[in-house]
Amino acid sequence: MCCGPEFVSRVLNRWAFEHGVTLDFSRPDKPTDNSLIESCNGRLRDDCLDTHPFLSLEDARAKIEAWRRDYNVSRPHSALGHLTPFGV
Repeated sequence: MCCGPEFVSRVLNRWAFEHGVTLDFSRPDKPTDNSLIESCNGRLRDDCLDTHPFLSLEDARAKIEAWRRDYNVSRPHSALGHLTPFGV
């Protein structure tokens, strides 16, 4: 194995700097710091990742993209007054 967390962190930091991206991490063990993302990640896992077998990388991309479109275009969100993110 060639890539430990220190190496990955350096690569990520360099990429972020070169692309003008500011990295902002939540505190460990504090999911409430980023509750919207935690909620989305949980729904992705429950509705897509844990329910579909992925037969190839392309299959995974297609199924995740279909879930993303449904989540953002078709599915109403209570936090948005029962609108979709696309409709806001």
